Amino acid sequence: MQKKLFTELGLSPELLKAVAQMGFEETTHIQSQAIPALLAGSDVVGQSQTGSGKTAAFALPAIERVDVRLRAPQVLILCPTRELAVQVAEEVAKLASFKKGVREIPIYGGQSYERQLRGLRDGAQIIIGTPGRVMDHLNRRTLKLDQLKMVILDEADRMLDMGFVEDIREILGQAPAERQTVFFSATVPRPIQELIKSFTRNPVNVTIDQQALSMPAIEQIYYEVDRRAKLDVLCRLIDLQDIKFGIIFCATKMMVDELTEHLTARGYAADKMHGDMTQAMRERVIAKFRKRGLEFLIATDVAARGLDVDDVEVVFNYDLPHDGDDYIHRIGRTGRAGKSGRAITFVSGREIYKMQNIIRFTKSKIRRERIPSEEEVEQKRANSFYDSLRKTLEEGQYDRQEALLGRLLDQGFAATDIASALIHIYSEEKPVEPTREERPAPSRRDDGPRPEYRDRPERRDRPEPREYRSEPRDRSEPRERPEPRERPASFGLKANREGGEVSHEPGMARLILGVGREHEVQPGDVLGVIVGITKLPKEAVGVIRLQPKQSFVDVKEEHAEFIASKLNGIQFKGRKLWCKLATAAKPVVKAVAGATGPAEGP
Repeated sequence: MQKKLFTELGLSPELLKAVAQMGFEETTHIQSQAIPALLAGSDVVGQSQTGSGKTAAFALPAIERVDVRLRAPQVLILCPTRELAVQVAEEVAKLASFKKGVREIPIYGGQSYERQLRGLRDGAQIIIGTPGRVMDHLNRRTLKLDQLKMVILDEADRMLDMGFVEDIREILGQAPAERQTVFFSATVPRPIQELIKSFTRNPVNVTIDQQALSMPAIEQIYYEVDRRAKLDVLCRLIDLQDIKFGIIFCATKMMVDELTEHLTARGYAADKMHGDMTQAMRERVIAKFRKRGLEFLIATDVAARGLDVDDVEVVFNYDLPHDGDDYIHRIGRTGRAGKSGRAITFVSGREIYKMQNIIRFTKSKIRRERIPSEEEVEQKRANSFYDSLRKTLEEGQYDRQEALLGRLLDQGFAATDIASALIHIYSEEKPVEPTREERPAPSRRDDGPRPEYRDRPERRDRPEPREYRSEPRDRSEPRERPEPRERPASFGLKANREGGEVSHEPGMARLILGVGREHEVQPGDVLGVIVGITKLPKEAVGVIRLQPKQSFVDVKEEHAEFIASKLNGIQFKGRKLWCKLATAAKPVVKAVAGATGPAEGP
């Protein structure tokens, strides 16, 4: 079916003005089919992936149906997660901005009841909510559905996965029988078919073609990566492809926490989002990410649905998703509404069979590529520096230094040697705070520290299980994959079993750092801060041995004093760090201001 102009759909002038203000002229495929059917009053079942414009497809007809003289709920939009409810509410507000008298309100868990009650009392006509919180309001009799004209289920399959079927049945059962019912879902499994059969009347089926379902605008790639090498490969790809804005999905909350720490220590602007964070914390992170205050958002699948951020360059599946449906919704965060995007997936070991199932499910071309080498990254960095230097020379935007150069030339130094020395100084002596261009290239060393592993905290330090939390679980929050059991400490970075304060490795010296396991420090953090602050290669660092309140780090002798001077006094993990060369005498662990209690997360 051909796309149409919004002006051809019979929308009111107020809505057309709002659509034009948002910069839209042509409809997407789902909009061109769904909007006329909904305006005609038909029930609709739409099958469409995220990012296809489906929110406007149901929101525009819903706004048209609102009677602004009636101060009561007339449209109910059910969403699986808080994030999606907020996103839909924001889009409804934009589309209704020129239709005076239309009020919308999102209701979801984690938000104050008082604010929601105030909005309902003020006569909001469009209610956007999660099933759990909607049921709470129905049970409290603070939400009435007797004036409802339309019920919309957005991402119905996701609500099914989250166990909301009975709530949905109860909500639809309380709505007036003459209402208009709309289902939007990426897939239509049997339980959804049963709901459609029970609660719709001769629905119009709107399905985009399979080519659109496979999202051809997204370039999809996977790499076969050993689990231990994921972090290095991730950083290598980011640096090689100069990625500045992306989302990285992990399977567990613990993995999200670890990866966020590692990337932050390596100089990337990254933050996290998962189910253990409060709603206020999540909203702050999302707002910062939308404003480009972050380069990378690291998240569990709690962010895979309903996170609406424009121009995301790439989605990384750091851990493979559960199934093809989760894969579709993850990568739908990029390449939205016809724009191009990239999805990069890491596959480890026997996960290749799971990847093949995802390829069959999505019917899309996901190609396997070779992991780029360290040499390629170094060459890319050298080329970038060359281009920057050449551009500066061509534009002439620099101060002339003839007098200084003349003195050096008079002393017999060749011009090429002078230029080489200046480049060397530039690359060695950079500001203490690393920038994206200054980050050292990730490298590997078979016998060296592997930052992707870390000592696990003792079980007594781990958060309480969800079922023991003081407040009940928000039913709008997706369940996340259970955390893996702790690995023994021997799986961490290489530990010095000999102990002591003087390195037993030839050519190495030992440093003592005033932080340890009790300060939530991991070996990868120590390695990252040394490399990031000093700009030395990772090969300059040897054994890292964590103790409860301090750490021993072996470094090359020629760099020991330099490293100690650079690290001493910096802020690290929320506290002032002290660092000194080890001596034969047992070091005294000094109390440092601000070093009590664990630091807050990034």
